[in-house]
Amino acid sequence: MSEPREPLRLGTRRSKLAMAQSGQVADAVSRMTGRPVELVEITTYGDTSREHLAQMGGTGVFVTALRDALHRGEVDFAVHSLKDLPTAQPEELALAAVPVREDPRDVVVARDALKFTDLPRGARIGTGSPRRMAQLNAYALGHGLDIETVPIRGNVDTRIGYVRDGRLDAVVLAAAGLTRIGRIDEATDFLSVDTVLPAPGQGALAIECAADNADLIAWLARLDDPFTRVAVTAERSLLAALEAGCSAPVGALADLLADGQIVKEMRLRGVVGTPDGRSLVQLSTTGPVPETHDQAMTLGRELAAEMLAQGAAGLMGERAH
Repeated sequence: MSEPREPLRLGTRRSKLAMAQSGQVADAVSRMTGRPVELVEITTYGDTSREHLAQMGGTGVFVTALRDALHRGEVDFAVHSLKDLPTAQPEELALAAVPVREDPRDVVVARDALKFTDLPRGARIGTGSPRRMAQLNAYALGHGLDIETVPIRGNVDTRIGYVRDGRLDAVVLAAAGLTRIGRIDEATDFLSVDTVLPAPGQGALAIECAADNADLIAWLARLDDPFTRVAVTAERSLLAALEAGCSAPVGALADLLADGQIVKEMRLRGVVGTPDGRSLVQLSTTGPVPETHDQAMTLGRELAAEMLAQGAAGLMGERAH
């Protein structure tokens, strides 16, 4: 009888959403490797601070503690929401896999099952994201809607609770998060990406491990989706070139344009705006689907340069460095 193999240790945040998405990755890795995978719960600064994400600086607040655990050898690999990951990748860590992306859109959870455009005048909409505020307010201004965006924090239960107890008329959340915890049926409206562009990398996961662990990198790479990786690379390249952190009011989405079953091109869209929605820079570019990391990076940088030329820097407040 063979000896049981040592379990792999997967570092994860403690939130219900993080545990759900890490559990899904753990199951996939266990099936591939034939080894048990145990979840190691790690508390991050972003989980314990009561500040709003933008006040915390945003970049890395949910990631640093997980990366520290990797450095110390306390976990073998870690799962992050890609949109939380700083754009600079540490040399000692490998982004081993970016699995197939979930729905990148934002959704509304509103009282009385209302759609966004059916909310009453003066409706109070909760979100912790300056990006969502900027685009929701811009849409409202352009379409004669009267809304008030309200900054909120907390997990999914807390945020939806503000609607259930009547303090807010609606909240805006990521579709992917609700899907992963089995609550997408609570969404009352899916926001078109023409109305609200998602955060760069939204809906995608990032699986990291030590850069010198070649065997584990090879196993994890089997979870990688090449199309998702080039798309999120382009989006994050745009974010980095704008010198903006993940709490900045920047939306970006790279999607594939197909002719029937044949993928022809990739379109990258970007937006930067002031939270009140009164100033917005929104541009897009379309080109061949990037075949390399460098081509995807170039696509993002070129669109960012056009956005900066149209005044994007002045809309982001203090730029992150």
